[in-house]
Amino acid sequence: MIKKLIFLMFLGSFAVFSMPLMADDDFDDIEYEDDEEYIEESDDPLLFDNITTADNDDADMNTERVSLNNTSGALDVKHFDIAGVMLGMNYDEVYNLFFNNSGLYAPRAKNSVVYTINKEWKYNLDYECRLNNVFVPDKLEKCIYSLAKNRGLLYVSEIHLERTFTGETIDIYFTSNATDNLVWKIVYTNDVDQKEGMDEKFDNIRDKKILAFWQGVIDKYGTPNSGEDKWISSENAYDPMMQAYYGQLVLIDNGLNTTDSSVNIQKSRENFQAKPYAF
Repeated sequence: MIKKLIFLMFLGSFAVFSMPLMADDDFDDIEYEDDEEYIEESDDPLLFDNITTADNDDADMNTERVSLNNTSGALDVKHFDIAGVMLGMNYDEVYNLFFNNSGLYAPRAKNSVVYTINKEWKYNLDYECRLNNVFVPDKLEKCIYSLAKNRGLLYVSEIHLERTFTGETIDIYFTSNATDNLVWKIVYTNDVDQKEGMDEKFDNIRDKKILAFWQGVIDKYGTPNSGEDKWISSENAYDPMMQAYYGQLVLIDNGLNTTDSSVNIQKSRENFQAKPYAF
């Protein structure tokens, strides 16, 4: 029923925290002279207000084949915005947009900022800490995060915003410092797909909310040029694209995220602190 309603609508219609811990280098020339002392003396955990830390996982990437609709051309998806946020913006720009200015969205009440260590670097630091005789799990974790902070390997990976009056949220995901801490994914969510009850009236209200949401999306971004729910830059799924769901928009640049992952893998291998083997 909902798909029919959406199809008909388409036919008739032809949208203060710490600054990031940026590295002073590009990971090609990391300084280590003070690290041994840092490992031994730094027992304090990382403390940030309204900030949490997490390990990065292999990101979920929608890289399924995409194609242009007949008579449709490519769109400049890179310049699409969701509440003013665009792909490729850096952390400072997003920070200034939502943390230095009052607007419709505000940082969520808890853990609005997430700092992350890329897992390739975490494995390096884990090995390095254990080489320095740090084995107790909680001390090992402190050692890893302390070294990561000291070397600029700890970066803002996520910012979470909310608009409590309407139940809307925006989740923003960043690449690492190795690729300038840029926005590679934006997820907007609202409550239009939710029902307040099981009666017919709630189904009716939900359908109308979905139609209003889709109409607003089309008014802002135009008609999808790939299938019924995608806006694409090209037929390469690694180029910027946007997909709409019931009550959700996902603006994503898989290529930027893949590049970031590749750079971190390469640099972490080049900077792995192996034992001084002699042969």
